[in-house]
Amino acid sequence: MTGTTGTVPAVAVTAPLRCVFVVGPTATGKTALAVDLARRFGGEIVSADSRQVYRRLDLGTGKDLAEYGAGANRVAHHLIDVAEPQEDYHLFRFVAEARAALAAIAARGRLPIVVGGSGLYVNALLEGYGLDGAATDPALRRELEGATDADLLVLLRREAPDLAERVDSSQRRRLLRAVEIARSRNLPATPSLTPLPLRALLLGPYYARSVVHARIARRLDARLEAGLVEEVAALHADGLSWDRLAWFGLEYRCVGLYLQGELSRAQMRETLLARIRQFCRAQDVWFRKMEREGKDIYWLPGGELEPAASLVQRFLEERELPLPTLRLSATLYGPQTSR
Repeated sequence: MTGTTGTVPAVAVTAPLRCVFVVGPTATGKTALAVDLARRFGGEIVSADSRQVYRRLDLGTGKDLAEYGAGANRVAHHLIDVAEPQEDYHLFRFVAEARAALAAIAARGRLPIVVGGSGLYVNALLEGYGLDGAATDPALRRELEGATDADLLVLLRREAPDLAERVDSSQRRRLLRAVEIARSRNLPATPSLTPLPLRALLLGPYYARSVVHARIARRLDARLEAGLVEEVAALHADGLSWDRLAWFGLEYRCVGLYLQGELSRAQMRETLLARIRQFCRAQDVWFRKMEREGKDIYWLPGGELEPAASLVQRFLEERELPLPTLRLSATLYGPQTSR
């Protein structure tokens, strides 16, 4: 690879830690850009994806492990395949493990690069807020099984408006976890996490909405061809219930319905395609909100490497960064369809 190679001095854990974030909606090439930057600047990647933490959920979560390379060319990555599908992996655990990974990477003199589209996880790292709440509560979850997502959001707004404001309401498991946290606030406090101040540079591949929709369709078809249906069938055969699979989100829910005979293959694909595109818009809302809260995100048309590398180099050299030329919060897409 050509271009200037940046270096990252080892830092104490107590010092502000320089960290690059590669964020954005699904199917925009975040992993590829992050890997290229890691190779150029001597970095290691920390995944901020709420589902890639689970082992054997590969195609449905888009791990794309081949993109990290192999052998001497392999880019080190963290927080992928760290939990069994039967475990409950929640935000508190992510923040604790991600902070530990970031500190260890920096202590080795490497550049930490966080990559992912889970806005809640990304924002939790950036904000550095302490997370309240106890462990998961199976009894409460059984009690809430019959509640719709809308019911859960109403409940959360009534009991914990602050959590309702920041929860990703497009994902049922996030709503359930937020209700658990709200109900546990009168219990003994969860031990606080050691603060890890960050000095962050946020980058994001940018494509027009119509292009992202086309990329989503191509990626979905590629994953179906690569064995997504077989992956879900194997997980169920290994003991995961259909309800538990649905817990993991769109791909596992829709493919599960197909395997149970409730959707044809064509219906499964069209339903999944529409819902992934809806999810993409929900991610877009998260990043717009982050911008409105004062965070600069440098959106890179086409996810181009060279402009990204130039920004990273300036960031590492502590030179002043230009203002972003594109802001999602100021971008109007106009009427959208699901196709």
